Parts: sequence; structure tokens; C-alpha cells
Amino acid sequence: MGESSAGCGKTPTITSKQYSMTVNGKSRQYIMKLPNNYDKSRPHRLVFTWHQLGGSAQKIVDGEDTSRGGALPYYGLNAIANNSAIFVVPQGLNAGWGNQGGEDVTFFDQLVKAVEADLCVDTRLRFSTGFSYGGAMSYALACARPKDIRAVAVISGSQLSGCTGGNDPVAYYGQHGTSDSVLNVSGGRQLRDRFVRNNGCTAVAETQPSGGRSVKTVYQNCKPGYPVTWVIHGGDHNPSQKDGSVIFAPQNTWDFFTQFT
Repeated sequence: MGESSAGCGKTPTITSKQYSMTVNGKSRQYIMKLPNNYDKSRPHRLVFTWHQLGGSAQKIVDGEDTSRGGALPYYGLNAIANNSAIFVVPQGLNAGWGNQGGEDVTFFDQLVKAVEADLCVDTRLRFSTGFSYGGAMSYALACARPKDIRAVAVISGSQLSGCTGGNDPVAYYGQHGTSDSVLNVSGGRQLRDRFVRNNGCTAVAETQPSGGRSVKTVYQNCKPGYPVTWVIHGGDHNPSQKDGSVIFAPQNTWDFFTQFT
């Protein structure tokens, strides 16, 4: 059994819409998405989805043209979550996640507190994902809040939002293109390697993509409950890279998250 948040059993006041809160004296916005037929007695997964630089919470909700390097709505996760997850979609300051003085991590802290006071969440099943700057923010949370995040999925990320702490294990999924012209794949590998070490996994030689398809490496001998998966592809800076006709990040991410129950 999971650990139920204070909001379990309560008639919720939070619905699927945009909200504001004050963080360090600044007004911050976020969008909530509750499952259809939300059940106040059932603890849900809580998934944070962080936008890229120049993006917005609304664009995460609506999705963008994937043929032009945009992401599916909620990074494709809501469509396959089968009403098992609550989504939180924060809006960055200056359309990014500079995390000055840790203010975006504090934003996360306050979001968790507000959401879980009102909604029924399994407090052991909080997850974070994002593309580019959103991946960097997910990585920053893995570093700074390892006890509060069960797993992260970092899509084409780099260390842009800092890494306070960064010495504890967190289940880690990373994905990057070898032809990334915005954030070099070397940066994504550095993020991955921190959690290969933190999670006690055995380092392995990376298999390179061939024939245009992605290659998944599942690291071995990691600490129980702290797996690391790395997906490399030959493409550019793109959250919607395809194997054939299939955008693979959503299913890969969801499979990684839902191994935890």
C-alpha cells in the first residue's frame, strides 16, 4: 500500500485549471490536470511536467507540432496514464527554470504541499519529467529533493537549473540525441553518470544508435529500487523523436515510472 496524502477522502477544491501562488514574494502560475472520474479515496501518482525554454505551461497542456520538434500534450503521458495520475504543469519565470537561489525548487515544494493537502496522492509516487530546460529542472529536483521524487525522466537535458546536493540515489531515465545541436549529448551523459554513481550501478560502454532507431541501455547492479535507463538516438534536440512512426519517449517514460507501485 502507498502512503496517502492529507487530501485523501476530502472533497477537492482543486480542479483542472490554472492557479497562482506566491513563492518568495513572486506570483507563480501552474495548471492542474485531474483524472477523469477523479476518486478522492484512491491515492494517485503525481507527475510534474516542466516546459522547455521559451515554452509555457499552456503549451505542455495543448501540445505542439511534433513535426517541428514540439512535444505531445503532457509529454504524451496523460494519454496513456489511464486516469491513474494527477498532472502538475508549472510555468517558469522568463519562460525558463533559472532556479535562482533555489526558487524553482521552492516552487516545487509549495506545489507538493498545496496539491497533497487537497487531493489524494500516493506520496511515494511523485515523478518529474521535462524536455531541455524542463529536463534540467527535473534533474535539479533529483539532486535537491531525492526523498521527495521517486523517479525522473530527463529528455535532452543539461545542468542548467543547478544541482544542490546531488549525492543521493533517485531512479533515473535519461534520453538524448547524438546530433543535438542545442544541448550537446555530452551534457546529458554527465547528468546520467551522476545517477549511475549515486545509484550504485555498474558503468557500461554505451551502444550507439544504428539504422536510425533508438538504443536503450538498462544499467545493471543498481541499488534496489533505483534503476537507471539511458536511451540514445541519432536525432537532434527533439522530445518527439521517432522509431519509425512511433514517438518513443512517452511509453518509455511511463513504463519507467509505473514500475514503481
